[in-house]
Amino acid sequence: MTAQKQPRAYHERRVPFTAGDGRPLDVINVRGTSEPTRSPVLLVHGAGVRASIFRPPVRQNIVDALIEHGYDVWLENWRASIDFEPNPWTLDQAALFDHPQAVKKVVEETGHEKIKAIIHCQGSTSFTMSAIAGLVPQVDTIVSNAVSLHPMVSRWSAFKLRYARVPLKALTDYLNPQWGIQAPTLPAKFITSLVNLSHHECHNRVCKLVSFTYGSGFPALWRHENLNAETHEWLKHEFAHVPMSFFDQMSRCVAAGHLVSVESRPGLPADFAAREPQTATRFAFFAGEKSGCFLPQGQARSFEHFSSFRRNYHSLHLLPNYSHLDVFLGQNANKDVFPLVLHELERREAS
Repeated sequence: MTAQKQPRAYHERRVPFTAGDGRPLDVINVRGTSEPTRSPVLLVHGAGVRASIFRPPVRQNIVDALIEHGYDVWLENWRASIDFEPNPWTLDQAALFDHPQAVKKVVEETGHEKIKAIIHCQGSTSFTMSAIAGLVPQVDTIVSNAVSLHPMVSRWSAFKLRYARVPLKALTDYLNPQWGIQAPTLPAKFITSLVNLSHHECHNRVCKLVSFTYGSGFPALWRHENLNAETHEWLKHEFAHVPMSFFDQMSRCVAAGHLVSVESRPGLPADFAAREPQTATRFAFFAGEKSGCFLPQGQARSFEHFSSFRRNYHSLHLLPNYSHLDVFLGQNANKDVFPLVLHELERREAS
């Protein structure tokens, strides 16, 4: 029988902030009944989801674990969040405008000069860009899940990025797993029908559209056996619009083998692997070995890249029997994953 999540007494407040280009965004502060005893931790979600993705209905999610260990938890809604209107964002915009201002807001609200961050997927790639460019010096430890500097994908995903992306752009400006609930246009109906014909791994149409959108596999972002039934149902409402502008940039990054800018904005390098990272932040790289989205070899390569500039400082964790997002959504992640995350947050700087 699946363990049910017990309600916890949390105090939550939504704190607005303004991105560097004037876009209104927010962070959500979540605290328990006791005052935090450790530093603030900023959690940064991926593409086409929102801050609540870190709070699935499991016995203990990562927010619960952090609060129980005394951390002051802050959840960032950046411009990719489905809580905001669809917009054709890029990683460049998030790296330059969103994350630095979110970090400044947490520092301002808490009075802590140094904070930590847990970053996932495209929150991780864009936040890594911010760090490499020296834009988030207040962050002393980063736990990065799934992908960071070196996005590596399967042959099928690379094929989709190269050949399916262009015709899809002719049909729609966005992909949206919510089409599994309601497909409002002819292109949406066509894409949904195609996915339903090719994906038979479950009866959750949103789950199947997520796999089509973000990778290869049945499913692509998690292993079904790692999710409880409540989470599999809950995720129907946690995925929505993601712009084709993102896939354009990711196609270029995958082809290059590492993150590259696409907008030539002052403050960001054109090639993020071409120079030494402008940061003293310690990275802990995480990846599920069974991922159908980004290959774990990419995180291993990023670990090697960062370690080439500072030996015995960063760390790497490859997680057997985990995929991409079940690292946070998994019903047993509190036993398999979170102790490793907490250990990395609590580590002192390597000598």
